[in-house]
Amino acid sequence: MELYHVINKGVDGRTIFLDAQDYARFVHDLYEFNDTSPASEFLGVAIPEMSGRTTSRHRKRIVDIHGWTLMKNHYHLLLSERAEGGITLFLRKLSGYARYFNERHRRQGTLFQGRTKKILVERREHFLYILHYLHLNPLDYLSGVKKWRERDKGTIPEIAKVLEYLKNYRWSSYLDYSGTANFPSILTKTLFDRSLGGEYVSTLKEYLMDRAMEDISPKSLEY
Repeated sequence: MELYHVINKGVDGRTIFLDAQDYARFVHDLYEFNDTSPASEFLGVAIPEMSGRTTSRHRKRIVDIHGWTLMKNHYHLLLSERAEGGITLFLRKLSGYARYFNERHRRQGTLFQGRTKKILVERREHFLYILHYLHLNPLDYLSGVKKWRERDKGTIPEIAKVLEYLKNYRWSSYLDYSGTANFPSILTKTLFDRSLGGEYVSTLKEYLMDRAMEDISPKSLEY
């Protein structure tokens, strides 16, 4: 199995999620488009966890989504293929979000900045870091910890405050990994649960307490 860190952002750095409806629509698309069947096109945002409904249609996923984070102007996904060419097909289908966004916000033109970036996670050190990296991205919006990407110790003060903030940020896989069901139907947790021992919050807390142990260049993780 090959694991890819997939990243794309708004053209010229523009915002691609203007409100909760946009975020929810993209989450819906992560669910709806991960199927060998053609995606249905509609403007609703319901998926099972959000509405309480269930679906009787048999689904055949084309990728596994091992982690995800949505930010105002970009997104991060951790993907592996279930079917040959699955990532390419999934990302092509996911571009349907741009059609929704343009229609809803009455705009025209390209929404995303060029081709989606795919980074193969090859090294064990990269693998152990990457899920934390995705989940820590929302700290860009938290005052006092915007230097969290820097390698020096002390760049992430008040760890309890950080964990509380992440617990209240809905638009990532952090909640599902930390034991609170958020959008479990889009996520495959087994890979990281196996590697991290199933105690994700404790693992992340240990990482935050010892930042200097990692040797992954942040430049390799950014778009």
